[in-house]
Amino acid sequence: MAGTSTGAGQPMLERRLGLTDAVVIGLGSMIGAGVFSALGPAAAAAGPGLLLGLALAAVVAYCNATSSARLAARYPAAGGTYVYGRERLGDFWGYLAGWGFVVGKSASCAAMALTIGSYLWPSQAHAVAVAAVVALTAVNYAGVHKSAWLTRAIVAVVLSVLATVAVTVAVSGEADATRLDIGSGATFGGVLQAAGLLFFAFAGYARIATLGEEVRDPARVIPRAIPLALGITLVVYTAVAVAVLAVLGGTSLGEATAPLADAVRAAGLPGLVPVVRAGAAVAALGSLLALILGVSRTTLAMARDRHLPHILAAVHPRFKVPHHAELAVGGVVAVLAATADLRGAIGFSSFGVLAYYAVANAAAWTLSPAEGRPARIVPVLGLAGCLALAFALPVSSVVSGAAVLAVGAAAYAVRRAAAARRANR
Repeated sequence: MAGTSTGAGQPMLERRLGLTDAVVIGLGSMIGAGVFSALGPAAAAAGPGLLLGLALAAVVAYCNATSSARLAARYPAAGGTYVYGRERLGDFWGYLAGWGFVVGKSASCAAMALTIGSYLWPSQAHAVAVAAVVALTAVNYAGVHKSAWLTRAIVAVVLSVLATVAVTVAVSGEADATRLDIGSGATFGGVLQAAGLLFFAFAGYARIATLGEEVRDPARVIPRAIPLALGITLVVYTAVAVAVLAVLGGTSLGEATAPLADAVRAAGLPGLVPVVRAGAAVAALGSLLALILGVSRTTLAMARDRHLPHILAAVHPRFKVPHHAELAVGGVVAVLAATADLRGAIGFSSFGVLAYYAVANAAAWTLSPAEGRPARIVPVLGLAGCLALAFALPVSSVVSGAAVLAVGAAAYAVRRAAAARRANR
């Protein structure tokens, strides 16, 4: 039942999303981000160990998804791990998770917007990216139900394109199974780094949890929607990665800026290149739409607790969306899209999101059996995996990501100290 306020008297969002909508929003976040953006950098790191990196990323993602699903069913409010960390571990850990998510996923939004520009109009990639952010912010402003319908159409198009590419490349005369060479010559560090980069692609299921306040019957829907979206994504990623590796091999894939377009061209199917480019742009569009949804909801939750300006907690009286948060997020992402670098944004985003899920797993550990706690091994593997993958990322990503978390922690300390001084007056 749609509420009108939170326990703190804040206006609530309206519960409009069912199971299909929630799964589609998760798919819209994941399908496309990895296939069109992360396969190349991951292959450069792992070489022939790319598929091992994909498997490792999937295992960590599964643990994170399970922990997030149990927590989302227990706390079906906007904000995701920001809320779970606050409720289970304390205010600081919730804040740090939210900070890492908002900053890291803002970088993801910029990366997806730039992917759209790079495929549609490479010479004007930044301008197209900014236009895409403005357009999708307007769609989200009109209501989450409209966003879900647009995402459903986008996912259908992208899955059709990826299925066509995987099948046609796999059966072409250029496909050679020996190029897969799974694990031969790969280093442990390279596989870990590839898994960390590929985690960028799997993190979209967080959008389902962060939309918890807009899902009907969240205790039932969210635990079903998250593993469904993750499972479908893993099948798609594996099929596409195997097909592309069989044509290009690990070395050429690592050097590719548009892996799927290069794969169909190498397979002797140049007529599919425009289809792939269009599919890439549509996939990135879907990812960007869902990402802006998720970041704005976490911003809403943090603003309700005054960790961000309280004006961002406003909910539109007609559309029932956090319209001030959506406009603010859209503005920040537009600036990043006008200035950011695509590959650098992926590593930076991965570090912030892995920190976010580390908090989620720690929070899931504290659940009791009556609260739906997962098997103990799940949050343990999830937490260990998140930390390992985060610090296996490229040094520049680790340094910049750690610096941003440190800035967030310092801001929190300053705010708490100021609040304590006011209380003692």
